[in-house]
Amino acid sequence: MKVKELMSTKVYTVSPDDSLDRVVVMFHFNAIRHLPVVEKGVVIGVISDRDVKKILGPRRSHVSTQNGNTTFTVPTRLVRTTMHRKLTTIGPDDKASDAAAIMAKRRIGCLPVVKRDRLVGIITSTDILRAFVRMAEKVQKLERLIQTD
Repeated sequence: MKVKELMSTKVYTVSPDDSLDRVVVMFHFNAIRHLPVVEKGVVIGVISDRDVKKILGPRRSHVSTQNGNTTFTVPTRLVRTTMHRKLTTIGPDDKASDAAAIMAKRRIGCLPVVKRDRLVGIITSTDILRAFVRMAEKVQKLERLIQTD
């Protein structure tokens, strides 16, 4: 099975100069957890919902109460200050099992899929798990067929 069979080709991206506010909105409204960071058409990093949670968590933010009103102040930051720059990518014709192995070994949730230095998709741990479930269901059907013969 190839990466291109499992990857998403509708990829939302951000620029290194985008604000984390924009990232949070994109995560929420598009129901995604990873965003490739693209500059001049080249993937230069990835930012995940976990990265943002580390920055915006209550331990690092300012909470104040005045006249019974609580104010939560979020620091303004750019994607470039939070994104992961040590980027690992994979090609669309690579094996999906290689993508799974890389993600497991590096403990990452996605791999940008790149062809000729251009982003063509993204494969996530969820994509891998869906493929695993489909394969497991096929195996179970085969096992039932064998048992009934």
